[in-house]
Amino acid sequence: MLSVGDVAPDFQLTAQDKSIFDSRDHLDSRLLVAFYPAAFTGVCTEEMCTLTDMMSDLENTGCSVVGISVDAPFSNAAFAQQSGIAFPLLSDVHRSVIDSFGVTYHDFVIPGYTVATRSIFVIEPDGRVSYAWAAENPGVQPDYESVISHCLSA
Repeated sequence: MLSVGDVAPDFQLTAQDKSIFDSRDHLDSRLLVAFYPAAFTGVCTEEMCTLTDMMSDLENTGCSVVGISVDAPFSNAAFAQQSGIAFPLLSDVHRSVIDSFGVTYHDFVIPGYTVATRSIFVIEPDGRVSYAWAAENPGVQPDYESVISHCLSA
């Protein structure tokens, strides 16, 4: 897993509206990258909705947000619409970004199903990771206060 101080890999992924999100286009501000295992699951829904609720606080710190899962764009679109998620949900269907961040979770619920480990990274405009957290199991949510505190202090 990437650590604080590491340079985050560049990535290009398809968003729920089928546009291409290029991380290099977002180097003018902090980027919070929230990896989540699967759309429409209880903990993931709660996490993405909590981040949506925090959007104004995060934006006030100069931080934009994206969510990344291995779900297809149409699944992420339905998930965002149903749950009222207010930021881009990106599809890593080839699992290249979860691999490059070191947050691959094997055998999620069923053998052979590989998803993203629930994790949060804050990437600074210089491309370096300033915050890194990963859940030890998929049922654990991030410490949202810690995320906000980091973004306020950084």
